[in-house]
Amino acid sequence: MNGFRKVLAGLALAALPFGASAAEIKWDMANEYNDTSIHAEGDRVFSTKLSELTGGAIEITHHFGGSIGFKSKDQLDAVADGALPIANTYVGPLGGIDPMFLLPSLPFLAKTPSEARKLMEIARADYEAIFADNNQKLLWASPWPPSGIWAKKPVDSDTAISNLKIRTYDANGTITLQQAGAAPIQLSWADVVPQLSTGGIEAVLTSAEGGTNAKFWEHLSHFTEVNYAMPLNMAHINLDTWEGLSSDQQAAVLEAAKAAEDYVWQTVETRTADNYAAMKDAGMTVVTGVGNDYLAALNAAGAKARDEWLAKTGDKGSAILEAFNN
Repeated sequence: MNGFRKVLAGLALAALPFGASAAEIKWDMANEYNDTSIHAEGDRVFSTKLSELTGGAIEITHHFGGSIGFKSKDQLDAVADGALPIANTYVGPLGGIDPMFLLPSLPFLAKTPSEARKLMEIARADYEAIFADNNQKLLWASPWPPSGIWAKKPVDSDTAISNLKIRTYDANGTITLQQAGAAPIQLSWADVVPQLSTGGIEAVLTSAEGGTNAKFWEHLSHFTEVNYAMPLNMAHINLDTWEGLSSDQQAAVLEAAKAAEDYVWQTVETRTADNYAAMKDAGMTVVTGVGNDYLAALNAAGAKARDEWLAKTGDKGSAILEAFNN
């Protein structure tokens, strides 16, 4: 492997014009989520590995926390147009562009890392085709730990969730929580803390990971574990940028992407336990062991979202769910 890396590095450096700096190719990479998030960690694994494989010929500048000015819902178009060469995007807000982007967050479908990865692999070719249709190439997908409910109280009953002003991250969550009796508001991640600060929302549907990254304990006191879904981020590169690389550079990008993907899927296995420890250290109350009747009611509330997704995706959606369930 070391010999292969040296060969790639030599080829990349040899391709540079005489007198050029080693970092001949420089990319800005957008990610709306915090620099401590599991997805940011994956991005850094990617850029470090890519620099190693290309001898520093490809250099990535990371822009976490939406600092480059794009929210996840904007990033597909930004990469398609070349305004960004590469991005790591939470795909739920892209459901209006293609309903396949809502598959990972279908309520109570994939509830464990192994289930979420199985679902992703079943649908990977479909995602690759969607990105190709939007002048992009899919590089890797990475999961969020299971979603729960952050609030100022336990949200472990029909009474507790009734009329709760809660942030959701995509259409599936909005539909499900409306059906459950809450008052959901779909917000991009960058808008969540400002809305918590002003009282625009009083609860947040997200993972222990997301809330820990953003220090939600500065505004909220409880996290209720319901294992709602394990949605995905996807890293994608502009197709013109990709096609402008040499074959050796493309091979290096794919190897680095595989390293990032494997890292995040392995890390997510223990991430919730680490988050819970940090939350408890910060004074949060983690509510587990929620009653089966309440979980069944939430599952039933998700039926409309699942039905609407199937109506939009037709035979393709049915085949994916059949393959997943089998």
